[in-house]
Parts: sequence; C-alpha cells; structure tokens
Amino acid sequence: MNGRILVLNCHEAWIHQLRLLDRSLDIVVGLPGRHTRDWDHGTRPVPPKARLISLQQAFAERAPYDCIIAHNLSDLLDTRTLPGPRMLIIHLTLEGMILEQNAQTSVVEYRNAVAEYTERIGAHVVAVSSLKGKSWGFAEHIVPLTANPAEYLPWTGELACGLRVSNFVLRRARTLRWNFHGQAFAGLPITLVGHNPECPGVGASSSWAELKQTFRRHRFFVHTAEPELEDGYNMATLEAMAAGLAVLGNQHPTSPIVHGVSGFLSDDPAELNKFAGTLLGDRSLAGEMGRAGRQTVLDKFSGAAFRDGMLREMRAASEKWQRRRQTEFAQAP
Repeated sequence: MNGRILVLNCHEAWIHQLRLLDRSLDIVVGLPGRHTRDWDHGTRPVPPKARLISLQQAFAERAPYDCIIAHNLSDLLDTRTLPGPRMLIIHLTLEGMILEQNAQTSVVEYRNAVAEYTERIGAHVVAVSSLKGKSWGFAEHIVPLTANPAEYLPWTGELACGLRVSNFVLRRARTLRWNFHGQAFAGLPITLVGHNPECPGVGASSSWAELKQTFRRHRFFVHTAEPELEDGYNMATLEAMAAGLAVLGNQHPTSPIVHGVSGFLSDDPAELNKFAGTLLGDRSLAGEMGRAGRQTVLDKFSGAAFRDGMLREMRAASEKWQRRRQTEFAQAP
C-alpha cells in the first residue's frame, strides 16, 4: 500500500499523527456535529501531504483510497458508497459516550448494533487503547497514541501553576472526575486550556506553537478520570509528558505515571493537594519527575509503534474489504 488515505475530520491531534505514515491525506471538513466545521488550527497544523476537501468533493472525484478512516457510525454511513477499505477508530469508551450524550440505548444494544453493522459493511475496527477497545467489544486491534519529545520545547516550569488541557469538561464531568479535580486542587493555581464555552475566561490555544509554550512554562500537568469511563491518560497527558511535565491525578489502572517517579497519584483529594503544593514549591523535583515521564513516552508511546500499528491495521482493513467483495461477487446472481 502506497496510495492515499481519506479521513473524516475529528480528533485533529489524532489525525495529525497520520503524518508518520508518509502518505497523501484527504481530510474531509465541513461536517456537522464538530466543535468547528473546518480544521481546528489551534489544536494542530494541517499535516504535511494533506489537503482539506468536502465530502461532496470526495464523491465527485471518486479517488482510489488505501483506507477510508471514520471516527463514528455517522462517518461510516456518510461514506458508505465510496469504494475502498474502511476503518473505524474508537476514541471513547462506549459507556462514557452514552453517558455524555445522554443516549437512551443500552451499552449491550449499542455494542451489538455496531458489531453487526461493521461486519456487514466490512469495516475494520481499531481502538486507541485496550480499555476503549474492550468497552466496544473490539479488544484485539489496538494502536496506542504517540507523542514525540523532540517536537516539544525544553521545559522551564517557571510558572508555579498546574495545567490541564481538556475540552468540554463540564459536559464530561463524571468521566473526568471533575468534582474530584475541584476538591484536589482547591486553592491552588491551575490553568485550564481547551474548548470550554461553559467556563468563563477559558479558551483553547490559538496554535500548536502556543500550546507548546504553555506546556513549557507550567510546573505540572493534571489528568483525572473515572477508571470505568476513561483511560488514565489522554493525548494531552502524553504531550505534557513529552514536554517534560510531571503529572498528577487519581489512581488509575491504565495511568502511565509511576507514583513518586514521574508524578503523583492519589484518590485522596487532600493528599493530592499536598503533592501539588510540593511541586509548586520545588521546581527541581518537578523537573526530575518530568524527565522520567518523557522517558516513559519514548519507551511506551513511540511514533514507530504508532506507524507500524497503523500500517498493520490498514492491511487488515484491506484484507477484510477484499473478503467482503469476494463474498458479494459469489452471491451475485
């Protein structure tokens, strides 16, 4: 496979990772249901070898694609008449998605419907973590996220202030254990960055370069999450670790943080508050922990692992698509 990839725009930070495949990308923008209908330049620049197109343009050109990448069932439905292997990327736990969307469909009903539909159309399902794959019933095909420390600025940590990067925190309050966050960091300076229209004075970065500067200057990073609903890290957490920040959060079985080495983890908000105060007063300790976190990213979330994983899953998607076509041909009158 050495051709083009079509990907529907959502999760720009994840799409930006596709540059590691060194393929031409057609990114479909102008889709409903996104917080911005265009590419979100504040999250990431448009990847090299990529162009932004409309869904209508994709249909009109009928270009051959090595893989069509969707992020939800609506994406699969929107591209159902385009020929080519397709892949569904799972970014959220099913339980978390149902909770946040206040959906009436049960987990079992939704899981069964997705399994039946993806099997019927020959779509290959891949998750960004084991927790999320198991949640949807697709535990076999996992391609973890990646962050490259070489792309981030040397950490300075001169701001005695914590940092959290997250979108729509109030809508995801239970998933992100937002009440716990509030208790644990009460009275401490914490900067929140992201699309959070319900939070006055909070905004997203204007560019990836600005976000990198934000990571560089802050003392530590915060990530809290309900273990049944979200991983103990997200893309922003890996970015923070790559940028050299210690990470604080609740105890979580999938957290990449080693307590006392690359950050602090506790389910006691008062204890976590004390740990945060320690780092606010000890820049040297924060830097030492940040260096340990950077090494964790290099060891466990490498770009090579992402690239190899995606190429492997694209081959699997192609094989599944070919089998579907052969079955349809055999069943044709």
